[in-house]
Amino acid sequence: MDILLTTLLVFYNLLTGAGDDSTSAHKLLTAIVQPDAGQGSTSSSGSGTTEEQPSNVFVKKDPQKDAPKVKGIYVTSHSAGGERMAKLLNLLDRTELNSMVIDIKDDYGYITYKTDNAELQKLGTPQRYIKDINATVKQMQDHKIYPIARVVVFKDTVLANKHPELSYRNADGSIWKNGKGDSFVNPYRHEVWDYNVKIAKEAAKLGFKEIQFDYVRFPEGFEKKEANLKFDKTNEKRVDVIADFVKYAREQLEPLGVRVSVDIFGYAASVPAAEGIGQDFVKISKQVDVISPMVYPSHYSTGWFDVKEPDLNPYATIKGAMVDTHKKLEPLGDVYKPVIRPWIQDFTASWLGKGHYKKYGKAEVEAQIKALKDTNIEEYLLWNAGNKYTEDTNF
Repeated sequence: MDILLTTLLVFYNLLTGAGDDSTSAHKLLTAIVQPDAGQGSTSSSGSGTTEEQPSNVFVKKDPQKDAPKVKGIYVTSHSAGGERMAKLLNLLDRTELNSMVIDIKDDYGYITYKTDNAELQKLGTPQRYIKDINATVKQMQDHKIYPIARVVVFKDTVLANKHPELSYRNADGSIWKNGKGDSFVNPYRHEVWDYNVKIAKEAAKLGFKEIQFDYVRFPEGFEKKEANLKFDKTNEKRVDVIADFVKYAREQLEPLGVRVSVDIFGYAASVPAAEGIGQDFVKISKQVDVISPMVYPSHYSTGWFDVKEPDLNPYATIKGAMVDTHKKLEPLGDVYKPVIRPWIQDFTASWLGKGHYKKYGKAEVEAQIKALKDTNIEEYLLWNAGNKYTEDTNF
């Protein structure tokens, strides 16, 4: 009865709001009274269909209540399994950084350690980039590091090459690739869901406390390519397909006591929905324990948040992104709102060209952290693809 009363009060407060927030609240209430197909429980039969449940109301319960306020870094599997790991461990020992996000399934689709799981071997291609995954997890435990497993989901050249029927094909039957030569697999195929969730389950059993799903989306600009590609699909909207996957993954991982987080484009918080790639900020956030918008200043174009050159003004850019993030998620209340833990920039975006970028170091990283603090965000993750972080930063 207390939960019901609390829920009704939350909805009352939301519905008396105005503008976009009030609209979101009405949509949320409608979804509870009459759940849509995109929010029902999902079958893993591969058909892409869903079955409705009587209600989709649930109250989030953090499976990692004793988790620290995460201040983390990205660690490639090559770093985790190589000489750089000792230097990164030392960095965390000496600073307030306390977490590592390690590739368990990387951007190409490789499983980054040796697995004896026959199901994973069938669809994936395990590599021994991390020579001894158990020893690596123990290292983090010994150094009191909060371990997060990064699983890249729908960007998967390995699986696309192995099973073209799970990918997008050109008219001549060849596998579609983006401009960088990468292939994606099809979110409408539930075999892809199950494969990635099985990897996540194994990571949880290895000792990772959180599973972070990345590339939980369709390829960029997909709406312009879709008509020329062959792939299986249903009538379900792309944003609902992606939200359904996240919901399914959370439900599957819930019994293992791990957090579920998702990386999402930062601009998704500033637009109604990124329909082309299938990322609806609110629908995804409702289903996860942690949401990690990628708000790198270099990734915003001229004019965002009234900033002429976003990369040159990291404080204003991050602050603007967080204001939009709060506005987007506040209507969810305590029922659905996840921890907000953004990815911030510790790299120099020289590809932007002279006059449009600056060299990032201590001042620029600290400006981003200050912008987070000033908008009541306590957690963050640092991204540097080469894992070379600014060590004298006041984290």
